[in-house]
Amino acid sequence: MFKNQGYFLIQMTKKKFLSHNAMDKIMREAGALRVSDNAKAALAEVLEEKALEISAEAKKLAEHAGRKTITEKDVHLATK
Repeated sequence: MFKNQGYFLIQMTKKKFLSHNAMDKIMREAGALRVSDNAKAALAEVLEEKALEISAEAKKLAEHAGRKTITEKDVHLATK
């Protein structure tokens, strides 16, 4: 937290899971010669959002099957 003229400001940051380096590698594998930092950040944001959606659905599938552990099958089914 930061204190500014008697008011407390809370800096909210979103936890990042995927590195810019990993995004660079993916885009270069797809044929990109150069990749901007903004493009890396954008791809990471999109992939993280999609991964969280898939993970949440996989969790529901595991719970429905009476399990606490998410399996590979849950992840594949969650993407359909």
